[in-house]
Amino acid sequence: MNLKPILVVPGEPNSIFSEIFFKTIKTKNYKSSIILIASKKLIIAQMKKLGFKYKINEIDLKLKLKNKKDTINLINVAFNFKKPFEKITNNSNNYINNCFDVALKILKEKKTNKFLNGPISKKNFLNKKYLGITELLADKTNTKKYAMLIYHKKLSVSPITTHLPLKMVVKKIDKKIIIQKINLINDFYRNYINKKPKIAVIGINPHCETIDTFDEDKKILTPAINSLNRKGLNVEGPFSSDTIFLKQNRKHFDVIVGMYHDQVLTPIKTLYEYEPINITLGLPFIRISPDHGPNEKMVGKNLSDPTSLSKALEFLDK
Repeated sequence: MNLKPILVVPGEPNSIFSEIFFKTIKTKNYKSSIILIASKKLIIAQMKKLGFKYKINEIDLKLKLKNKKDTINLINVAFNFKKPFEKITNNSNNYINNCFDVALKILKEKKTNKFLNGPISKKNFLNKKYLGITELLADKTNTKKYAMLIYHKKLSVSPITTHLPLKMVVKKIDKKIIIQKINLINDFYRNYINKKPKIAVIGINPHCETIDTFDEDKKILTPAINSLNRKGLNVEGPFSSDTIFLKQNRKHFDVIVGMYHDQVLTPIKTLYEYEPINITLGLPFIRISPDHGPNEKMVGKNLSDPTSLSKALEFLDK
C-alpha cells in the first residue's frame, strides 16, 4: 500500500513538541512516511539536549524519502537561534510562518493531504490577527466554512466559537453558523469514521434558561436543531452543560457541540486527558494537532506525555 506522507510542522520551536515527537517516533512504527519541516540545526541541537539520536535525511520538495526507524526525513527551514530551547518570544514568528508556507505549498501541489502541526504561542505568533491556527489555515487556504473538532473515538466535542473572551461569545452565535459547523461534523463522521453521528447541542445559558427577555436557546439553537433534523441529521438539544457529560447522558452521543471553548474542552480533557486530538474540518486537507499548548514550563525537561501526538499520527497513518 502506497500511503501518502504526513507533513509535520513543529510550531513554536521553544515548546515541548520536539521532545514528544522524538519520543513518539521512537516507540511507534508508522506505515506512512513522516516529513518534518523545521530547522536542521535546531532539531540536531534539541536531540542532543534531550538525549535522542536520529539520522537526518535532508530532502527538498521532490520528497525523496527514507522509511527507517532511526532516520528523520526533514525539509530544512533556516532559523537563527542561540540555544536549543529559549524563552518564547516573537523572534521565532518568521521561522514558524516559513515552515507553514512550505507545508502549504506541498499540500497545494497535492503531494499529500495529511498535515500535523505542533502548538504555537497565540500571544506571540498570532498577535490578535487570528484566534488560532484553525483560523490562520482557513485564511491561508481561502476556506470560508470550517470547524474545530476535538476528536476521541468514544466521544468528541466541538465549540461553535473557539478562542473568544466570554463577553464576545453570544454576539458570534447565530442559526447559520450552528447549522454550518454541525454539517461539517456530520460530513466528517460519514466520510472518515463511516458512521452517521449522534450529535448533542449544549445551550448557551445555565440550565438552558434565562431571566433576559431574549432566550438564545429557544430563538437560535432550537430552530437550528430542528432545521438540521429536517435534513436528515441526528441532532438533539439544547441540553444543560452541567449534566450532558454525565456518563448516563454522554453515552448516547458521538459528539457534543458547545457554544464556547471551555464549555466542552474542559470536560473532554477531564474525561480523556491527553488522548483527544484537534482536527480542523472543512480544509482541503486533513489537519490535526495534539490537543495541548507549548507548555513552556516543561520545555527541555524530558518529562512531557506524548500521547496526544501519538494519537494524532495514528489517525493520519492510513
